[in-house]
Formats: sequence, C-alpha cells, structure tokens
Amino acid sequence: MSRRTAKAADKTILLSATLFLAGKAYNVPSKPFWDGLLNGRSFLLLVVLVMAGVFGAFTPFESWQRRAFVDRNVMMRRRVLSTFGRLLDISAKIEPPLDTGDLALHVWRKTRTPRHPVHGVLKRLSSYRMSSFPATRSFTPVRGIGAVGLCWQHDREVKFDVAPLVERLTDQVKYDDHVAHHGSESVMNLKWEEFQALKHRTALFVTPIRSGRNKFVGCVSVDAGRGYEVLDRRELLEEMTNLGMAIGREDFECT
Repeated sequence: MSRRTAKAADKTILLSATLFLAGKAYNVPSKPFWDGLLNGRSFLLLVVLVMAGVFGAFTPFESWQRRAFVDRNVMMRRRVLSTFGRLLDISAKIEPPLDTGDLALHVWRKTRTPRHPVHGVLKRLSSYRMSSFPATRSFTPVRGIGAVGLCWQHDREVKFDVAPLVERLTDQVKYDDHVAHHGSESVMNLKWEEFQALKHRTALFVTPIRSGRNKFVGCVSVDAGRGYEVLDRRELLEEMTNLGMAIGREDFECT
C-alpha cells in the first residue's frame, strides 16, 4: 500500500464515520430512517464513534504504511549499496585505476513538468559515488536526449563509448560534419554545447526501469571517465537490470 493510498483510506473512513454521526444528530435524511436503522442496533453509534476517534487521532493505515516504508527503505538502500559495491569490483580491473569517486550510479525517473506536461523529462532522483568530486552536473533530458534519453526512446539498454568521439570531434565544425554523415543519434542527439559539457563521462551504460504494466518509468545509469572496454560486461548490465526491477516494484518509493 502506498502512502497516498493509506492516507486516503484513513480519511475515507473518518469522513464516513463523521457523516454517519452528523446524519444521526440532525436526522438526515429523516428520523424514521435512523429509528429503523438503529432499532435493536444502538451499539452502532458507539462503534462509529470509536472509529471516528481512532482514525482521527491515530491514522492507523498511514502509521502502518510509515513503519513498513522504513523497513523497505532500509532493504532498498542495502540493495543499492550492494549493487554499487559489485560495480566497483568490476571497475577495479580498469588500468590505471579510476580516481576515487569517478564511477557513479544514478537513478532516474520520468516526471512531468510545467514545461513538459505531456511527455515529461527524466529527473535524477539519487546518485551514488565514493566521493563528492567530481560534482554531479544538472541534467534533465527529454526523450531521446543523452544516453538516458535514448534508453527512454528505444526502451532498452544503451551502451555508449564517448572516448573516440572526444578524440575526433575537437571543434564544432568537425562535430557538425560528423552529425551530418552519421546522424544526431551518434552523438546522443546532443548539441555541441551539451556535448562539451558532458564529454568528460566517456563510459555510459543505461538500463530501463519498467512499471508493473511493463511501461518505461525511468532508468538506472552508470558512468565513468574512462574504462568502457572493461565495464562493457554482461555482469554490469545484469546488476543494473536487477536493481531497476527492484526499484520498479517499489514504484521509486524507497529510492
């Protein structure tokens, strides 16, 4: 049960009990109606009164959901950190070793915004890395933009080795010529300025997160400054996919 559903259940029961008591107090719809309903069942008034007090003061469904959420949140955090630890084990084979904090794991969710009320954007919910440097840059792509946007567009895993592009496309003229010959998807549909801002992350891997109805609702991404050849392993994508399935089952509540 989600928190919204739990709150709605508490409020619905409290409202029903309040309307019952108010109806009896003011004989709505009529006094004969209440006389007939409560004839031999006067205990109903006490039961409804107790319900109104309990659900008004203690909100039991929401309290139960809150306790359950804490337990699930702890389990999900353990799952994320366990996955991140296995990704670090895979990246340890990169030579020379990556700097501390280079490898990063991100969780993205499709979210509607005032500027994109229909299709929405991908919003980064959380990031995991071993240090606060390099700082995570702001990026909220629409469908088809960036590696995460391509994952959304094609609804499948995306792998991207940016290093060869960085070596070749050293100015905007070369960049535009490359796009003209190979298409904009070869540079993740990024503009030159966007490519310049994001090109320091050369090893990109993204797997989708799907809802219970198998609809794309977000994605899990891993990126590093280098080491694409080492990270490009089935084990890495399996870890990301399993994490995405767990997040999808929780509907991002514990992320």
